[in-house]
Amino acid sequence: RILVDFDGVYMNSQVWINGTSLGTRPYGYTSFEYDLTPYVMFGGANNVIAVRVNNNQPNSRFYSGSGIYRNVWLTKVNPVHVTTDGVYVSTPTVSTASATVAVATEVQNQGTGAASVTVTATVLGPTGATVTSADSAASNVAAGATSTVNSPTLTVSSPQLWSLTAPTRYQVRVDVKVSGAVVDTYLAPLGFRTAAFNASTGFSLNGQNMKIRGVNMHHDLGALGTAVNYRAIERQVQILQSMGVNAIRTSHNPPAPEFLDITDRLGVLVLDEAFDTWTQTKTANDYGLYFNQWAQQDIQAMVKRDRNHPSIILWSIGNEVGGSTTATATNLINWVKAMDSTRPITWASNKMGGPHLSEGDDRNVAKLLDVAGYNYAPYAGDYDADHSSNPTWKLLGTETAAALRSRGIYHTPATTLTKATSMSMADRQCSSYDNEATNFGDSAQNAYSYDASRAFVAGSFIWAGFDYIGEPTPYSSWPSKSSYYGAIDTAGFPKDVYYFYKSRWTTAPMVHVLPHWNWTAGTTVTVFVYNNCDSVELFLNNASQGSKAMTSTTLRLEWSVAWASGTLRADCKVGGSVVATDQVATAGAAARVALSADRTAISADGRDLVFVTGDVQDGSGVIVPTAANSVTFSVSGPGQLVGVDNGNPVDTDSYKATSRKAFSGKVLAIVRSTGTAGTITIGASSSGLTANSVTVTAQTVP
Repeated sequence: RILVDFDGVYMNSQVWINGTSLGTRPYGYTSFEYDLTPYVMFGGANNVIAVRVNNNQPNSRFYSGSGIYRNVWLTKVNPVHVTTDGVYVSTPTVSTASATVAVATEVQNQGTGAASVTVTATVLGPTGATVTSADSAASNVAAGATSTVNSPTLTVSSPQLWSLTAPTRYQVRVDVKVSGAVVDTYLAPLGFRTAAFNASTGFSLNGQNMKIRGVNMHHDLGALGTAVNYRAIERQVQILQSMGVNAIRTSHNPPAPEFLDITDRLGVLVLDEAFDTWTQTKTANDYGLYFNQWAQQDIQAMVKRDRNHPSIILWSIGNEVGGSTTATATNLINWVKAMDSTRPITWASNKMGGPHLSEGDDRNVAKLLDVAGYNYAPYAGDYDADHSSNPTWKLLGTETAAALRSRGIYHTPATTLTKATSMSMADRQCSSYDNEATNFGDSAQNAYSYDASRAFVAGSFIWAGFDYIGEPTPYSSWPSKSSYYGAIDTAGFPKDVYYFYKSRWTTAPMVHVLPHWNWTAGTTVTVFVYNNCDSVELFLNNASQGSKAMTSTTLRLEWSVAWASGTLRADCKVGGSVVATDQVATAGAAARVALSADRTAISADGRDLVFVTGDVQDGSGVIVPTAANSVTFSVSGPGQLVGVDNGNPVDTDSYKATSRKAFSGKVLAIVRSTGTAGTITIGASSSGLTANSVTVTAQTVP
């Protein structure tokens, strides 16, 4: 049998083979498969697969991408084979002493006669060695039929648990045999771990209580758009981990399969979500038009594809869906549980209280869910009241904060919080002082405190991890074209709030001082210092500005400092000793572009990427925080420039150009391997500045 598998096509795809229609798929995020066998011409003839996309606009509140933006696979199997995503692996019991593994294999017989099928299920350890194996009883599968073959329960002694710090991965290999001969082999991911939500104590992994320190992430990759790239996704996850993130919500749709391979490998929890709409549309041409006909098929395809990944701890059946009903929710819950009964189910509701409470039936839906998901408590729901009146409810902040910021931009007064859905600042930017938020959101600090102070709340997913293309709140019109919500901008450069979260979510001593130090004489500057130490002493040109202590409720330290040209330094102390230092210095005129690559070597496979940061510096190597110089990139050797960015939400220059203006002193180039080994040289030049270059080795893939 000849099959074609699409990981995702956005949207309303139609597929033909040699002029014969194979079908249509409205949802742009679903993985799906067609059997080409009846229509394929063999014997050297050309075969043509045609794909048509009808991406009527508008159909999304954020940038969706378009077309075949995820991988496509051509697969050849024997007539008796495992169905698409047809191996279901679960772990009924898990402890450090022993774990059991249940394997159910869906076998399809597309042969001309019945087949006596046995399945050998083998657990492979972290190194690939066989741990244990068992054969199923023979099962007679009729021609044209599909049967589920359950393997005997497998037992693994002293399993290495999958955790955030040691994400140990196993695999299950399934060998389907007919008359003793292997006709199909399938590999499924496996991780041994327990994950539990408790109405009083929140969330625990492997019996260890912890807060979910999560972010919401849309699926675009900045300058690369939505076309899937393994390294680009991996880089995003690694940057988030460096902030202390331990969980990602795939807002608001199933992710690319590569994303889950990465979260399994790196040790990040996942809330896997389907649907930004149910039957009520949010834009004129969105999935709400197709929900009634396709919802069951699409949500079950998501769960069936993703259910073996240990990183997934929750399924979500929707985000802020209008006109929600208990009948629809019941159907979705039942459809999910039919595919996987081992994980709890939630959703993300902004109608658990507050101004939207009367718009839907969300509180009754919450009673059906395993975990009640809140978007923007207390604005749209009250944790305390619900915990008191519904003590068995398990509560989670599925979307929190919605604070606004632009990297390197500071609006004053620094300590006055402005909350608005729309703003009219002349620079069309938001403030990195954490003093601007949407009217339904809050500052990062306030939202963090609301969650952290309540042990019964499992944790939260902040809006958002990275800035994303589209939905440019609070400036909804051109030229604003990307969000301001991220702790990290579209280029992958951290904003100041990244360090706030790092100070709360990580334990290695760190300190971060803001704002920059290019001001004018007579200015009194509000200085914030994020840290996780006992105390901080601030110095201006080595003159102490005083020492301040952290307490159990202190989230940042503040000083008012009369500006003077020079260096502002923060010394972070534990037990009286300096354990971390950060400083900002007054920059002179821009003199050069300094380049740094995120890796010194990449794979020469035609897909791997290197991300090169350009810093506009003065003659002493200090980044010029207001620099907006246009930087032109060149590439020689086996590499290709595939994207440029600066994280500026109002810069509408092409992501595919060879030059980009710096924003707050920084610019990014993305270079891809061409598939040949060798040395790649990336150069950067700017009028009036000293040019620079960096080299990266493209290595042959073993």
